[in-house]
Amino acid sequence: MKKLLEGSQAVAEAVRLCRPQVVAAYPITPQTHIIERLAQQVANGELEAEFINAESEFGAASIVLGAVAAGARAFTATASQGLLLMTEVLYNIAGLRLPVVMVCANRAVGAPINIFSDHQDSMAVRDAGWIQLYVESNQEAVDTLIQAYRIAEVCGLPVMVCMDGFLLTHTFEPVDLPTQVMVDNFLPPFHFSRTLAPSRPMTLGGGSEPENYQEFRMAQFEAMENARAVIEAFDAEFDDQFGRAHGGLLQAYRLHGAQTVLLGMGSLMGAVRDVVDKLRDQGQAVGALRLRCFRPFPAQALTQYLSGVQRIVVLEKAISIGAGGIVAAELRAALHQAGNMTPVESVIGGLGGRDLTPEVIETVFQETPLNEKGATFRFAPNHVMPDETDRGDCL
Repeated sequence: MKKLLEGSQAVAEAVRLCRPQVVAAYPITPQTHIIERLAQQVANGELEAEFINAESEFGAASIVLGAVAAGARAFTATASQGLLLMTEVLYNIAGLRLPVVMVCANRAVGAPINIFSDHQDSMAVRDAGWIQLYVESNQEAVDTLIQAYRIAEVCGLPVMVCMDGFLLTHTFEPVDLPTQVMVDNFLPPFHFSRTLAPSRPMTLGGGSEPENYQEFRMAQFEAMENARAVIEAFDAEFDDQFGRAHGGLLQAYRLHGAQTVLLGMGSLMGAVRDVVDKLRDQGQAVGALRLRCFRPFPAQALTQYLSGVQRIVVLEKAISIGAGGIVAAELRAALHQAGNMTPVESVIGGLGGRDLTPEVIETVFQETPLNEKGATFRFAPNHVMPDETDRGDCL
C-alpha cells in the first residue's frame, strides 16, 4: 500500500513489520522521529515489543546486545556523536556475532557542532565489523531494513542501514509499504542458536588468549566475505516477492560505453543521474555507479563494472583527515590489485550538509583531472574556507 510518509515514519513502519521484540534508543537529531514513532506504536499496541528509553547511546547499544543474546530480535537507531559513543559496544556486538539491526541517520560529527548530513559518522566505524548498506531513497530504506534482518540473521553479523539525515529522514515521499503477510513470508521468526538461558548455562564472549583471538577475527572476516553473496541473493529474492530491487552491492546507470564514471553513495546519486543524462545528451561518454554496500567492500564487482573506463570520479561525503577520500582509497587498492591502473579521483563535498547540486557535480566532471601534482583528492568547487580567524589552525 502506498502512503505519503516522512522517511523516519517509513523506517519505523518497516521496523514494526519486522516484529522486533526489543527497541532501545537514546534520542539524537536527526534520528529522533524514528524512535518517537516506534514508541508511539508500542504505546498504541501496534507493535508488541519492549521499548526501553536508554540513558545514553552506549546504553542503547548495550541493551540491544543483551536482548539479542537472550534470543530477542532487536532494533536501535542513532547518528553522529551518538554512533561514536556506541563504538565500544559496536565492536562487542560484531565480535559476539549478534545479528543486531541499526539505522544510522547520517549526520556530521563535531566540532564545530553541525546537525546536517554527511557520512563522517558511519565511516568512522567502518572497521567495527558491521555490514554497512547506504540507501538512496526512503523506499529503499524500507526495503533494505527488511532485507537487513534477513541478512544479519543468516550471516550472524550486525547490519547498519545508513540513510542521509534530513535529506531522507525528514523528507516526505510516496512509499509502498508491504503487508505484514508479505514480510512474514520473507523474514522468518528469529531464532538465535546461542541464546543465553538459565536452563543451559554457558558463556557468550568470554576471555580470549593470544592462541585463539586471531581465529575469532578470521571467522568474522570470512563471514563478512560470504555476506556479499547473501546481500545479492536476498535483494534478488526481495525483487521476486515485492517487485523491487536495489542493485544488491552496486547499482549501475548508463555505464554502456562510458569513459568516465561518477561513483558515490546515498541520496546524492539522484543528482548524479540527472547530470549523467544531461552530459549524455551533449554527447559525453559518462555513466554513474552507486555503491550501495560499503562493508563488505565489493572489490570484485567494482573491478568488473569499471573495466575499460578511462576516468573514475568518486564523490565522497566524508574525509579521512591526513589522508583524503576514504572510498577512493579503497577503490584504488581494489583496482590496482586487479591490475587496473585507471585514475581514481576523490572529490570531497557535501560535508556538514552542504549541497552537492547538479551544477557542482557537472563542474567536477568538467574540471581537469588530478595528475602529476600528486594530489589524491580535492574539495568540491563550492568549498569555501572560513575566515582565518575562525579556522582554528594550530599555527
